[in-house]
Amino acid sequence: MTDQELIDTARKYREFSYSPYSKFKVGAAVLTKKGNVYGGCNIENSSYPVTNCAERTAIFKAVSEGEKEIEAIALIADTEGPCSPCGACRQVMGEFHINKIIMANLKGDVKVVTLDELLPYAFTDKDL
Repeated sequence: MTDQELIDTARKYREFSYSPYSKFKVGAAVLTKKGNVYGGCNIENSSYPVTNCAERTAIFKAVSEGEKEIEAIALIADTEGPCSPCGACRQVMGEFHINKIIMANLKGDVKVVTLDELLPYAFTDKDL
């Protein structure tokens, strides 16, 4: 699967966003080592701390299906530049050693980074 195909999948899942409060729709898609793709969207809640980001939704869907080796993740939103994941999502990406993060926006801007670039000094299983 190409980076663009993963972005396109994330774009599709963005349309499922439940974001009545922020109106900020985000979509994400992960590619596993087995070649499977799982998508997710952000899901808000009136109690903001229990909101779930698109990235974590996609990752948790993959893990809940038995997939723990994730090759890449793409995320997309209507932002000025490529959409960057929040700190909580970065930490979850670190937990599953996702080393290719594809950040995109609706205008077609794309930036690909590694986990080390996105979250230097991440706390992972190696720290335990």
